[in-house]
Amino acid sequence: MIKKKNVLIIDGYARQTLPMSKAFKELDCKVTVLCYSKLDVGYASKYPDQKIILDCNKNDYGKQFEFVKELLQKKNYDVVVPMTDYSSIYLSKNKKELSAYANIAVNDFEVFDLAIDKLKTMKICQDNNIGAPITLFSTNIIEDIDNSNIQFPIVIKPRTASGSIGFNIVESKKKLKNILKDYDYVNGPMFVQEYIPQRGAQYGSEVFRDKNGNFNSLLINEKPRWFPVDGGSPTINIAIKNEILEQMSKDLLNAMNYVGYANVDFILDDRDNKFKIIEVNARISAAVKLNFYAGINVAKLILENEFNKKVTVFDSYKKDVSTRCILTEFIWFLKSKDRFNTKPSIFNLKNTLYSIFSWKDPYPFIVFSIQSIINFRKEMKKRQRK
Repeated sequence: MIKKKNVLIIDGYARQTLPMSKAFKELDCKVTVLCYSKLDVGYASKYPDQKIILDCNKNDYGKQFEFVKELLQKKNYDVVVPMTDYSSIYLSKNKKELSAYANIAVNDFEVFDLAIDKLKTMKICQDNNIGAPITLFSTNIIEDIDNSNIQFPIVIKPRTASGSIGFNIVESKKKLKNILKDYDYVNGPMFVQEYIPQRGAQYGSEVFRDKNGNFNSLLINEKPRWFPVDGGSPTINIAIKNEILEQMSKDLLNAMNYVGYANVDFILDDRDNKFKIIEVNARISAAVKLNFYAGINVAKLILENEFNKKVTVFDSYKKDVSTRCILTEFIWFLKSKDRFNTKPSIFNLKNTLYSIFSWKDPYPFIVFSIQSIINFRKEMKKRQRK
């Protein structure tokens, strides 16, 4: 057992900070959380030993990197664990330099880039016969569509973005031209896929693959509700078993030679009754709390893997337990026409934990609610469909 490590968690505003901070503390680690505001959930939590506020905008990644680099040079941290795509990117790009000061729990950039770039992920799926939506790989979108057998409606989305930001369902070439004309490319280049009708649940896998290529944990979860209701992040995650999704996850991460924790998202295409991979999140996901609830200690896996110890294998987990986000569940209930037909019922709280709320650590939910109210319009605007 590895204990008494100094852990630096980046992105204290992310909800996954809470179960990870708690888990590292229970492993007798000293936990520092890097935040951007006193309203960040990580700053409000009782579990971190130290909370540092970074004096810059959340989107100023250059300044963030310089701050983290200087912090690692001055302080004695053993391992750095990012919570979001954005910090994972600059840590991965600079992993060789930063590794002189601490273990950086991200993949080398050659591997990381295969996961963060959705188009490259789709190419790996195609080359390895792993189920995925039909995808166009050229950069000339209009010409590509004209020369392909892809049919409208189509999906157009950024190659690197999260939480359905920049995602659009396009019904005609005319609408596509309007989107391309007005697109500001804040989230980078876009690409085109076939539209798969969303008439059932979404699915995901939470996977840990160690440096030796062993799969130490692999939890499958079902996501019957999400917000925005036309395609977004899940409001509930339920632990299930599915051997097909397990094998698809293994095939993809083996093809990438991926190391560490990853989240793979799937959709079930009811036109051919086959699962299709949508994307890979190459960092700790918002659903990580479900792992702990189901009996998988992700913090332990990270420490064992980073410090070259024998990595524990969690070959089973509790099924039919779930985690939920109270606020997005509530908004989903207000917005969805399926509010009384969903399963499990939104009123059925059996075997459920909340992703943020906890009686033992109540303050993060208060600040999360305040942040959500303050930022609601801005976040919805990011996800506005063209």
